[in-house]
Amino acid sequence: MEVKINSVHLSPDKKLVDFINKKVSKLDTFFDGIISAEVTLKVLKPEVSNNKISELKLSIPSNGYLFAKKQADSFEEATDLVVDAIRKQLTKYKEKLKNK
Repeated sequence: MEVKINSVHLSPDKKLVDFINKKVSKLDTFFDGIISAEVTLKVLKPEVSNNKISELKLSIPSNGYLFAKKQADSFEEATDLVVDAIRKQLTKYKEKLKNK
């Protein structure tokens, strides 16, 4: 799976990029058909807490896309939350495929 990381008005350090790649790559264990993943990192109003946003868009066959967006105090925390949300969506998607 190809993981693409976009960042708006910031440049993530190598440690953060490695963390995101590791977390997103684990989604392959839940569903084999993932084509690509696109992670977008944003900062809302820098003076406020809880201002880091992580968005994850997964390309999957036939259905198109799964999308989740989470906000937290750090990009690591937001990425954890967004990966959990996508994992739940993948589980539901797999169940739908099995029932057909």
